[in-house]
Amino acid sequence: MSKIPTNLKYELYEKSVQNHEADIEFINKEYKKVFGREPKTLREDFGGTAAMACDWVKEGKDRQAWGIDLDEEPQAYGIENHYSRLTEEEKTRMHYIRGNVLDDYDFTADVTVAFNFSYFIFKERNVLLNYFKQVKKNMGPESIFMVDIFGGEECRQELEEETEHEDHTYFWDCDSYNPLTEEVQYYIHFKTHHDNKLYREAFSYNWRHWSVGEIKDIMKDAGFENVVTYWEGEDDDGTGDGNFYQSNDEENCESWVTYIMAY
Repeated sequence: MSKIPTNLKYELYEKSVQNHEADIEFINKEYKKVFGREPKTLREDFGGTAAMACDWVKEGKDRQAWGIDLDEEPQAYGIENHYSRLTEEEKTRMHYIRGNVLDDYDFTADVTVAFNFSYFIFKERNVLLNYFKQVKKNMGPESIFMVDIFGGEECRQELEEETEHEDHTYFWDCDSYNPLTEEVQYYIHFKTHHDNKLYREAFSYNWRHWSVGEIKDIMKDAGFENVVTYWEGEDDDGTGDGNFYQSNDEENCESWVTYIMAY
């Protein structure tokens, strides 16, 4: 088993699990439904490389973004591989912040996101509630907060799933689950095709697996008046079609990923 080079780790991660174009399109559409205009500013919490925030500022000269993360390593990768590719004008509207999402900031954003299930790092309800309160405090009168969330019958089973990509294989590994605390240990592994190298535990996540119902309740306790849940449509073969719609009643399945919006 080889240790994965830092740049390769983030490159493969972004290829495997991120689709900023689809996320931004969805945010634009749902925000406009609520406020009747396009959003202009984005705050990407737990932003890591802040690739999404960099893509956001490319949308137009009135777009501004902040990427907040405590970890220097992914931010350094993002500055080298995403920020560096922006025009000089776009760079003036993109801001990397090495900081804690629980802190106060002197700006508000139309949209705040916590994607890639990153807020699962907060295992105690009062800590997650405090985070949601901080988000609410830093929002303006026409702002939304959006998170993604996953679940399904398999999400707490100890199993390893693999997905084939053009140049690599992506593995999502649920290594352990504690039913008394909802704590889970997940890993991401990669296998590169050109040299057949396996990189195990490239990423490690020790989380509490929150449910949609719990997140909705905590958002409401944090002061959000409106909490909207979504579900993904299906293709003819029963797989997700990438189109998400507002819903409050769906059948569970083996695995699902969706969004929750609060404002």
